[in-house]
Amino acid sequence: MSDTPAPLHLHPNRERLVSRAEREERQGHRGAVVWLTGLSGSGKSTLAIGLERRLFAEGLSVVVLDGDNIRTGLNANLGFGAEDRHENIRRIAEVAKLFLDAGQVVITAFISPTLAMRDLARGIVGEADFLEVFVDAPLEACEARDVKGLYRKARAGEIRGFTGIDDPYEAPLSPALRLDTTLQNPEGSVQALHAFLLPRLKP
Repeated sequence: MSDTPAPLHLHPNRERLVSRAEREERQGHRGAVVWLTGLSGSGKSTLAIGLERRLFAEGLSVVVLDGDNIRTGLNANLGFGAEDRHENIRRIAEVAKLFLDAGQVVITAFISPTLAMRDLARGIVGEADFLEVFVDAPLEACEARDVKGLYRKARAGEIRGFTGIDDPYEAPLSPALRLDTTLQNPEGSVQALHAFLLPRLKP
């Protein structure tokens, strides 16, 4: 599915479109893909929403791609087996790339549990524009939060293949930024992420 080459009769017309550089010049900032990764309950969505709101208030063009929203729309036909999870990330990265080409700041909030998945996303987006942010919180802290009750269901065997319980999470080896969400409140984490990101958007 994801390895099938594009048909020979397809010719993307990127050269005839308004360029990313033109869009960025008008918007007054660069585009980027901020790829938030971490266990369920680590704080990815909270960070994404807080950062989006702050950047939007500052006049930047920004969009959030969040796991639950994508899973109930674009990727509603995918399950949670290894192949479907891989395809889920591939599609997300392709959508992020489209927004990036329009000069947007794209914030993604997905567990994306393996190094291979995140390398796939990085390859699609491009190394220069892919900012991997490790939202780091230990399993015990994520279970204590468990606002959706997912860990409880996984422990009870009602959910199989749940990351952190019976499916592994591979932490980033060298993320662009690591945020330990047990050491500060959500506002502090948003502030740290904003301070890291802004110089890269407005050099």
